[in-house]
Amino acid sequence: MTKTKQISNRLLLPFVLLWVFMANAQKVTEYDLYVTDTVVNYTGKNVKAIAINGTIPGPELHFTEGDTAVIRVHNNAKHATSIHWHGLLLPNEQDGVPYLTTAPIKSNTVHTYKFPLKQSGTYWYHSHTMLQEQSGMYGAFIIHKKNEPKIPEYVMLLSDWSDENPHEIERSLHRETDWYAIKKGATQNYGEALAKGYLGTKFTNEFKRMHAMDVSDVYYDRFFVNGVTEQEISQLKAGDKIRIRIINGSSSSYFWLNYAGGKMAVVASDGSEVEPVNVDRFIIGVSETYDVIVTIPEGNTSYELMATSEDRIGHASLWLGDGTKKHQEPMGRLNYFEGMKMMNDMMTTGGNMKDMGMKMSLQKMDMNAVMYPESKKKESGHDHAAMEDKEMKMDMDMDMDMDMGEHNHHMGHMDMDKGKLVTLNYDMLKSPVKTTLPDKPFRTLNFELTGNMNRYVWTVNNKTISETDKILIKAGENIRIVITNNSMMRHPMHLHGHYFRVVNQYGEYSPLKNVIDVMPMETDVIEFNASEEYGDWFFHCHILYHMMSGMGRIFSYEDSPPNPQIPDPVAALKKVYNDDRRYYLSADIGLESNGSDGEVRLANTRNFADLEWRLGYNDESGYETEAHIGRYLDNKQFLSVYTGWDFRYRKTDEVETNLFGQTSTKDKRVVACLGVVYILPWFVETDLRVDHEGKVRLQFTREDIPLTSRLRLWGSWNTDYEYSVGSRYILTKYWSLSAHYDSDMGFGAGIALTY
Repeated sequence: MTKTKQISNRLLLPFVLLWVFMANAQKVTEYDLYVTDTVVNYTGKNVKAIAINGTIPGPELHFTEGDTAVIRVHNNAKHATSIHWHGLLLPNEQDGVPYLTTAPIKSNTVHTYKFPLKQSGTYWYHSHTMLQEQSGMYGAFIIHKKNEPKIPEYVMLLSDWSDENPHEIERSLHRETDWYAIKKGATQNYGEALAKGYLGTKFTNEFKRMHAMDVSDVYYDRFFVNGVTEQEISQLKAGDKIRIRIINGSSSSYFWLNYAGGKMAVVASDGSEVEPVNVDRFIIGVSETYDVIVTIPEGNTSYELMATSEDRIGHASLWLGDGTKKHQEPMGRLNYFEGMKMMNDMMTTGGNMKDMGMKMSLQKMDMNAVMYPESKKKESGHDHAAMEDKEMKMDMDMDMDMDMGEHNHHMGHMDMDKGKLVTLNYDMLKSPVKTTLPDKPFRTLNFELTGNMNRYVWTVNNKTISETDKILIKAGENIRIVITNNSMMRHPMHLHGHYFRVVNQYGEYSPLKNVIDVMPMETDVIEFNASEEYGDWFFHCHILYHMMSGMGRIFSYEDSPPNPQIPDPVAALKKVYNDDRRYYLSADIGLESNGSDGEVRLANTRNFADLEWRLGYNDESGYETEAHIGRYLDNKQFLSVYTGWDFRYRKTDEVETNLFGQTSTKDKRVVACLGVVYILPWFVETDLRVDHEGKVRLQFTREDIPLTSRLRLWGSWNTDYEYSVGSRYILTKYWSLSAHYDSDMGFGAGIALTY
């Protein structure tokens, strides 16, 4: 080699090395997100909200697998905030849960997230601070494959919206408000039950201490797709295949997806690919994502892809194609009394699900099918709701030892052969590659999803997050979780920072997900490998108000190094625990022509404090005030104990005795007391107390008997021979017309405030 050539090669070498380095270097994709307080008007009313870069939802963030994401969050709002990258595999300190993994982003500061993207698929981001997600802090996070086939694709980000302050929604749920059911037309009152022939069903329902049936907790004013009720995508022609990335970014709403252009091919769930499966419809749980491929059958036509809320009070639509609109037939309103009848058969008077001996799992048996009034499919002439209901009842009558998974697998093929609507379930999802975990032993955890709809307490194994220790796991170990839902609500359980296998009929090819919707009475099995090296990882129900009430657990890697984002982990963990320890204020105040009755209460998951009064306008009517502090003792919170004081004065010369032969103090007393309260069937509150003078009183009260949607009755009697009966007609969420008769104060009418 000549000296000139050697010099030339040496000069070229640095450039070759630089080219190789640049070719293999990760591309850095950067975004700046600006969080601001804003005001929106979706219904004719100005409402406070939170926007990202001036919009709700926030901007779509697009990346390519292998990129390094650098995202600067500028908090220009007046409150601290956070952003969690839902479904992403990333370093623990980048996960975005304030005080658990990441420092909260304080007002007028900038926080930079930086992490490599080790996956592809459809994901999203949202605030993990209090209830900010409900106010607009969410957006799509899309990671494209390198050199993926080119096909038109669009994001369909679903969400729910209420003009009501989210904190007021949360407080109202803990107060047992019936207002949302009134707005939905779903009170299932006695008058409606009588008119529809379900009076016995209603009596049985209340005997078992169950409130009216519902499939969602909150009444929403609007449902959105990408921030609007309808969106049109017109630049499509006949034969086009389109990938729709569907994200349920709602706070507490499930959605049914139906397409007016025919079947949908489901090709991914929670960002992970699955073998294509053709379905007519599917339900998407809160925080889940699904990728579907749809086809435009004909030109000059726009086809509706409709997302209907599970309670079927509203929908949002994406229109695909240009031309005459082909509407998807709306889903009919639910027959709640049929659902109530079914639940009566499945619940004990103790508020627990009966052991029906069935192996229900993977959404294969939708117990709500008895409520679906689905339309008939023109080409088959079959009533699909009736068919689903009949098949469900057949399943329940089958030999309980039969493998339900095999049965449902075969039934799925029969459905397709008959032309029946094909509804997606988890047992139909198959990974294109093996998903088996490393060959090592499993540690099994059993999680029972539990709750109290009456007081809106949601738990795992009857304990909130703050009532349990972190679950320690070792890096590299295999974890199997057996999840049983012993509540009447479905729960979308989400694991941060990991994928898990949803164990189904496909065994080694079971699908990977990071959210699993667990239906009532189901038992599902998920498995994951502790593939991270350190940190605390949240596992929780993704219905926002369930999570905030304490429904979750924290997985913590043993021997984790200190998290620089959390300089004081003890104090930070207390802030995490405070979420489900908060107290909620409620009040019930009547002002009538014969006086004022009222109660103000502060309560949290286990404890309560209240102040009561009954005030007449003169000494003959009398005055009484009581104050108590107490605690709920049992899991269903039917049983509680309290202590407090009672002051009573009423001018009279009579000397009376109570039912127990003791001198009655109903007209004059100043006592300390100790009592126990138990909720009997039909929601009769039994209050047995003894005061420091040894006087005993037993009282029975029934509040809020729903005669019609807005007309409510109540009554009370005790062993001092005091009694009262009354009624209220609900005008608004907070105000009612009221009237009642009291044995001491006589008849009165007026108004009542319920807060």
